[in-house]
Amino acid sequence: MFDDLNDLYQEVILDHCKHPRNFHELPNSTYSAQGHNPLCGDQLKLFLAMDGETVKDISFVAPVVYLKSISLFTDRKRQGKTKIEVQTLFDQVHDMVTTGSVKGDVGKLAVFAGVHKFPARVKCAILSWHAVIAALKGDHQSVTTETEQM
Repeated sequence: MFDDLNDLYQEVILDHCKHPRNFHELPNSTYSAQGHNPLCGDQLKLFLAMDGETVKDISFVAPVVYLKSISLFTDRKRQGKTKIEVQTLFDQVHDMVTTGSVKGDVGKLAVFAGVHKFPARVKCAILSWHAVIAALKGDHQSVTTETEQM
């Protein structure tokens, strides 16, 4: 089972590295947030277009080497999700990458369950999620992986 999940992880990650989804600035974004992991240098800027409490569109810009996690996040069909649904998904993914336990329907994001075995990579895998939550809250401060909030 572990070998199958590892193979799927490699396949999904490579696909998102070669063909990132939603990799562009969103000109009419309602919210945006920046994220930075000073330990490994990951950086991103995330854009959200909201229709009331519902995500209408989502995109990002980031150095090519850091695309896999945020690309997979934006490809999870966030459009049409409410702020509460995005927060719930964040909680599920955060728990999954820190414990390895997959709870609820996280779809292809389940490939990140194995990240918990590599503590140094957890912050890289979850950085984009923290940026989304900051954007939803209208927080214009740059999100970092080195704060207590993470």
